[in-house]
Amino acid sequence: MDFNQLTITDIVLLSVFFLTWLFQLLFLLIRIRPFAFQKAQAVSSASLFLPKVSVIICAKNEAENLQKFLPSVLTQDYPDYQVVVVNDCSEDDSEMVLARLKQQYPRLYYTTIPVDRRYHHGKKLALTIGVKAAVHDYLVFTDADCQPAGDQWLKNMMQGFSSPEKRLVLGFGGYLKKKGFLNFLIRYDTFYVAMQYMGFALSKKPYMGVGRNLAYTKELFINNNGLKSHSKIASGDDDLFVQETATALNTAVVSHPTAHTYSIPPNTFRNWRLQKARHLTTSPFYKWSVKFELLTDALSREIFWVLGILLIFFNTFALVVGALMLINLILKLIFWGKAAQKLQQGRIYWGLLIFDFWHPWFLFWAQTANLFRSNKNKWK
Repeated sequence: MDFNQLTITDIVLLSVFFLTWLFQLLFLLIRIRPFAFQKAQAVSSASLFLPKVSVIICAKNEAENLQKFLPSVLTQDYPDYQVVVVNDCSEDDSEMVLARLKQQYPRLYYTTIPVDRRYHHGKKLALTIGVKAAVHDYLVFTDADCQPAGDQWLKNMMQGFSSPEKRLVLGFGGYLKKKGFLNFLIRYDTFYVAMQYMGFALSKKPYMGVGRNLAYTKELFINNNGLKSHSKIASGDDDLFVQETATALNTAVVSHPTAHTYSIPPNTFRNWRLQKARHLTTSPFYKWSVKFELLTDALSREIFWVLGILLIFFNTFALVVGALMLINLILKLIFWGKAAQKLQQGRIYWGLLIFDFWHPWFLFWAQTANLFRSNKNKWK
């Protein structure tokens, strides 16, 4: 192979390709590996940390989901806890469902925000009311359409607080598995986001969590003035709060299979796009270093695959480029497979073969929906 025959274009393309490969490798080792290879904590029944805890759920027109999922929250194998449901301006049968469940489950406490046609507020007001109504210092948050993985959910989530310095616990909130490409996309997206925020947290740089499965202390909420700093943003009651309060020392990650929750996934591309678009409205408020890493990861993946394919077909270094691409793919499949096993996501990691390139484009498509959204502070 004659190196003297290389053109400036060849050298530039090869250099850019190698830099993107190197960044992908470093991102994988630094941010994803800590979660993929996180060792499970061996906790004996005698050493379980079981403080009194309040579970907080905000619900708006969720009568059917409350009837279906709330009993599984109310029947946790846990010695002393309360469940606070904030019925936020519901116009369905939520009040009746909660009143009926209250008779059956004494640990349930609920309060209702009446409908006011002149005043519109978001979920953050309901969540703040829920925190104020909580009688215990440890708070666990989930949604009305979420079902715990089992009756050990609360017990395992609370083990994140077993170290005295921990004030915030990140859990996994997945989606129920159904047939079809949309469900596969939703579950892959959720899986990938979880790998990112859990991996960042374990590598001492926590930046977000999900309100479907999140825990922190009431003291942390009060000291942060609650959600005041971003109260006018429709979303962000979970990730922006974590962004403001999480540190390398006070944050724990709980990935035990019984500590997960599962939600009903959106049933149309339009609904998923709007949901994802709402979640993406908070990303501009992340720390610049986090935004840089996340954006560079997405962009470098696109450049890596495009240049890799071009160089294989039109460059004398096709074997070298192909080998680097194969190494990248094998390492990711190993790491993704370990993470999928940890999160009980089955073979979702094979979605890497499709979405490693296309996933950022789906996110961009979802993001464009925000260009046409009203600025009105919607609940959810």
